[in-house]
Amino acid sequence: MHKKRTGIHDVAEAAGVHPSTVSRVLNPRTRGLVSQAVAERVEALAGKLGYSADPVASGLRTRRSATVGVLIPDIANPVFPLILRGIEATLGEAGYTAIIANTDNDTARAGAALARLAARRIDGAILATATRRDPLIAQCRSFGLPTVLVNRAADSGKVSAVIVDDRAGIALAVEHLFALGHRSIGHVGGPGNISTGQARRAGFLAAIKAHGLAPPAVAMAESYSIAAGERACAQLLGMKRHISAIVAANDLLALGCYDELKRRGLACPREVSVTGFNDMAFADRFDPPLTSVRIPHRLMGAEAARLLLAQIANPRAPIQEIKLLPELAVRGSTARRK
Repeated sequence: MHKKRTGIHDVAEAAGVHPSTVSRVLNPRTRGLVSQAVAERVEALAGKLGYSADPVASGLRTRRSATVGVLIPDIANPVFPLILRGIEATLGEAGYTAIIANTDNDTARAGAALARLAARRIDGAILATATRRDPLIAQCRSFGLPTVLVNRAADSGKVSAVIVDDRAGIALAVEHLFALGHRSIGHVGGPGNISTGQARRAGFLAAIKAHGLAPPAVAMAESYSIAAGERACAQLLGMKRHISAIVAANDLLALGCYDELKRRGLACPREVSVTGFNDMAFADRFDPPLTSVRIPHRLMGAEAARLLLAQIANPRAPIQEIKLLPELAVRGSTARRK
């Protein structure tokens, strides 16, 4: 025989309050409407009685599932778990749960994952997968889903996004190398169809011009991966013989540069300095430890979740682009030019 599930009415009767008061206390969005003393008494009794909310019943009443879909391009990339922590913490405080889908940078897979999430009646979507002209954004709109981009932006500007100031970050790397005496600086860029690849390339070219340096060699990688970084580095070194420093568009590309330099017998940083971007976990344990542009990953995720919750609460909330400031973590992969 199954034990009867404890409901809101049971908690309300034990606490001597109306069931609607219990409902307000146990909803993070309305808890502030109830006095602290009453809220604490209700929470204590709910725990003692073993009450847990029925999300299905709640969803039928509110037409909300209290879930958010989060699409990630590559869960193995160390950048994204930190962003996810910020997303989940902020959603959790508001009583929401994140459902995470990994797309492996595959457009068709991303579209299928979004359709499955929409079928589960998610209340909104956070996309870390967006390309500059991403059909997924229109798909979200067709499903009526509030949507926020994180770590990437779209060219249209018609969807809210939380990004880092990519141009300023690359400028920090170029300024650092220039101060070390480097005058022949190359760039291993990210994919041009992604906002970070395009913006970091533009920032690199602007910084080089601002320092009055000769037009640099630039090689764009087809993906953010170690293998793609190795191939792009080989292309870069084939363009210009005397490059003394390389600015890579992310840390995985920088690791690819490490491999190609080693293959060619070039010591880093004694012969070629290298900088990365993202300052991902364990960048300080690389050999040599990587100088990298540090971005506030967890804050980025938290801000994306905050924007989405605002859209869910008010579908007419204005579109916003939040641009976070980076800083440079200087380590052993850069040295003064001899």
